[in-house]
Amino acid sequence: MSDSWIAQLAGKFIVFDGPDGSGKSTQFSHFARHCVEAGLNVCEVREPGGTTIGEQIRSILLDPQNSDMTLRCEMMLYMASRAQLIEQRIRPALADGALVLADRFISSTLAYQGTAGGMSAEEIMTVGTVAVGGHWPDLTVVFDVDEHVAATRLNPLLDRMEQKGAEFHRRVRQGYLDQAERGDLGEYLVVDASMEEPLVFASLLAGLERAVQSMVIEQ
Repeated sequence: MSDSWIAQLAGKFIVFDGPDGSGKSTQFSHFARHCVEAGLNVCEVREPGGTTIGEQIRSILLDPQNSDMTLRCEMMLYMASRAQLIEQRIRPALADGALVLADRFISSTLAYQGTAGGMSAEEIMTVGTVAVGGHWPDLTVVFDVDEHVAATRLNPLLDRMEQKGAEFHRRVRQGYLDQAERGDLGEYLVVDASMEEPLVFASLLAGLERAVQSMVIEQ
């Protein structure tokens, strides 16, 4: 398979997302390395975090001791980290023509605090519009896996979000699938993440190549 299509990702913003245990971070690392080896300038970021301030917010959000955190506070903290990330990392990288790869973005908030948590998508998107300042993803890749398979892949030392239980994570998965079907954030690519890592990566590359061709046609 030729990787010539990867050059067309310069200046694009792509999000890798999915339930905890979906393997998205592993695939994120594989793909980032693949793009660098192909000669692309890549800016890798993660959420929450990615900046000094964002990493401090991350420690608060994922600390199991903060079990009394309200849903609205949780959502606003994710958005605050996101706003800092946009200003410090994502916007400058896009202006420099880099491919921005983000491990999670607003798609996570819609799934976790929205579908699974009970907050309306309208409220989330209202705050999200302020947080991102017009920098929306060109493509959101969702790594789909059911909650039972995902649970077998998690570190035994679960963070606050991972501790929420099987039913919560079932709703998270459905939240991702629903937003992909609706196209809440624009273009989505859903990848079956239940397979072995090499097969998932091959499926990812094939799907991304099709998505890039679609982007070129639309331009």
